[in-house]
Amino acid sequence: MAAGGLSRSERKAAERVRRLREEQQRERLRQVSRILRKAAAERSAEEGRLLAESADLVTELQGRSRRREGLKRRQEEVCDDPEELRGKVRELASAVRNAKYLVVYTGAGISTAASIPDYRGPNGVWTLLQKGRSVSAADLSEAEPTLTHMSITRLHEQKLVQHVVSQNCDGLHLRSGLPRTAISELHGNMYIEVCTSCVPNREYVRVFDVTERTALHRHQTGRTCHKCGTQLRDTIVHFGERGTLGQPLNWEAATEAASRADTILCLGSSLKVLKKYPRLWCMTKPPSRRPKLYIVNLQWTPKDDWAALKLHGKCDDVMRLLMAELGLEIPAYSRWQDPIFSLATPLRAGEEGSHSRKSLCRSREEAPPGDRGGPLSSAPILGGWFGRGCTKRTKRKKVT
Repeated sequence: MAAGGLSRSERKAAERVRRLREEQQRERLRQVSRILRKAAAERSAEEGRLLAESADLVTELQGRSRRREGLKRRQEEVCDDPEELRGKVRELASAVRNAKYLVVYTGAGISTAASIPDYRGPNGVWTLLQKGRSVSAADLSEAEPTLTHMSITRLHEQKLVQHVVSQNCDGLHLRSGLPRTAISELHGNMYIEVCTSCVPNREYVRVFDVTERTALHRHQTGRTCHKCGTQLRDTIVHFGERGTLGQPLNWEAATEAASRADTILCLGSSLKVLKKYPRLWCMTKPPSRRPKLYIVNLQWTPKDDWAALKLHGKCDDVMRLLMAELGLEIPAYSRWQDPIFSLATPLRAGEEGSHSRKSLCRSREEAPPGDRGGPLSSAPILGGWFGRGCTKRTKRKKVT
């Protein structure tokens, strides 16, 4: 006789009863679900009685349906009509003019015009993976700063924007001419590798994507420090990692900027990651003393209810209208003026074969033979901050 006074056969019988009850409950749930999918006029009298007898299940299923619909609506992209958008941009322009300390938070949505996919849009990386579809990335090194990047740089030049906090790893803020001191790249920069043995850390800016061999929890790039010979590492902060590097993450400047800000402009970010950083939102301050929040995004964000104004539009469209309202010209991007070429450290002899990624060139005439392509390639990129950052979210198929 086992503890509790039940014999082995009695425990087995009790387990059979429990499983039978669960199966009956699941079958009742399936029946109720099928009935609820029918129009009320199409339900038989017997089906009506079953619903009346299963009020708790009906309530549960209706709650599930509402939650699914809510999640679906949050993923939908919404555009303000042109006249409404222009009115909102006028209000935003007034906020920009009157701000004493304006900080801009940017996400993947500001780079989609450069053919770099976002994450949570209808064709975003995570969205496609959740649907079981494959993801292939273009050659991200071929992307160039967008109208939004160049507008932000001009706003900083005009002292209307004091600091930029970015989730993007594509290096386009740096290449737009924004000073290093004015950027916090919280998730790293694909063009920068560092030596963490040197004090302070020694940075190496390259003209190619340094993340070819790196992945989650594996950051060595295969090159070594010119001074101490230690293995260099990339600067990317993958999902599930904590960023500890001083630069280019620049958390100290981001935290200080957030504490001084009276206005925050969020561009092209779902804010689902940024919301997890309390120091960026001054949550220790009473609500009346927190910065005014302005959001530009096509989809719902978890900060919408906190926003003074939400603009549903593409970042480039909104920034074009904003710059016109402010009377500022948007500078054109020029590879000849791209600061990455003056910041870059050339590879040493023997390091030329340490990567296979396409290098940036000031012009196509500088590109090696066979490397003078036109538009962005759609060939899959394996490895690196984008390639392996995508594949780590896919479920492995079981081998039978």
